[in-house]
Amino acid sequence: MDHLDLRHATRAAGTMRLPGSKSISNRTLLLAALAEGVTRLRGLLDSDDTRVMIEALRRLGVALVPGAQAGEWLVTGAPDGFPVKEASLFLGNAGTAFRSLTAVLALGDGRYRLHGVPRMHERPIGDLVDALRQAGARIGYEASAGFPPLAIAPREGGAGATVRVRGTVSSQYLTGLLLALGATGGGVRLEVEGDLISKPYVEMTLALMRRFGVEVAREGWGAFVVPAGARYRSPGEVAVEGDASSASYFLAAGLLGGGPLRVEGVGRGALQGDVRFTEVIEAMGGTVVMGEDWIEVSGRAPLLPLDADLNEIPDAAMTAAVLALFATGPSRLRNIASWRVKETDRLSAMATELGKFGAQVEEGADFLAVTPPPGFVAGRPAVARATVDTYDDHRMAMSFALAAFGPVQVRINDPGCVSKTFPGFFEAWARVVA
Repeated sequence: MDHLDLRHATRAAGTMRLPGSKSISNRTLLLAALAEGVTRLRGLLDSDDTRVMIEALRRLGVALVPGAQAGEWLVTGAPDGFPVKEASLFLGNAGTAFRSLTAVLALGDGRYRLHGVPRMHERPIGDLVDALRQAGARIGYEASAGFPPLAIAPREGGAGATVRVRGTVSSQYLTGLLLALGATGGGVRLEVEGDLISKPYVEMTLALMRRFGVEVAREGWGAFVVPAGARYRSPGEVAVEGDASSASYFLAAGLLGGGPLRVEGVGRGALQGDVRFTEVIEAMGGTVVMGEDWIEVSGRAPLLPLDADLNEIPDAAMTAAVLALFATGPSRLRNIASWRVKETDRLSAMATELGKFGAQVEEGADFLAVTPPPGFVAGRPAVARATVDTYDDHRMAMSFALAAFGPVQVRINDPGCVSKTFPGFFEAWARVVA
């Protein structure tokens, strides 16, 4: 459908089971494909991004077989390199797949073309390519320097003792390098130039590499050493935890709609940094209770204004931006420059769409300041209508569902874009939001 009209929301309560984490799903798919042995993956996310990764690995000759239960896959690894040495891979707009496969293939011995949708060709990758060239990779740009599509030739020589990579644009560059070096013998020191952003995503990468038998030494956030002789070995089975970024929309609904609303599949023991969105909930006046693999929120608007550095939870920060509509005063979301290079320019898109609800928005280079419109209180009858454009960005669609708690009738354009990470989002929403 080209649009979806959301019912005016007044109450949110109940329990919902989260789909698997996109970030963990794509990392474990790649690790299992590179590991010695057969890995059973349970709870794998079924979405556009994971389908892109699965199809790419199959085209590279990796055996992936669906299991008997939903979300279950058996992956037979290719620890000595992918069997297919020449391929053209279409990777859509899946950054986790594009960046990590670029690194792994560039440190291999094949010829590959990597391309995606037009937006992917606007997302920078030059810092990763520069770092890979230090490790002997031969990568060419087919169009604009610093951007996909990429042409990869067999690696020439080995890596030097040290490889440097910028950490100020995307943590996925460092993640890709770590994953690739773990598969190609290691013995390399990675040095990060600048202040590394989205650190919890790198922490997740290191934890998953450890699960597959490669322990990376580190010096804070400035340097990482992949040990010589590194080789991935299957742990046998990996359970993918629920998606903490997706949890943020439902936790925020519990805050606006009274609750208690519980999400299952992620909690105190999560690998994902976005569980820290619970700190945003508490800062805005909500009550949070956490178990090892569940989180429950209760609350009621109006909310307290938020002034926070959200660099470590950039995806969940979009949820906070929409919650700012319901605050009693101006909110400021800081250190979110990475929004510029996501599925769309999220700083610009969020500023535009919040303005449709009457908010006054200041868009900075790395911040968003939101002054809510007068009388924008959860639970009041809808007296206006707003149509949200989603820019082919799943998180724009999901975060703005929360605006339906305000005194507006909300229309979401292109609601199908949520298939990137959560195909059943609006059905799950309708089950817990009344």
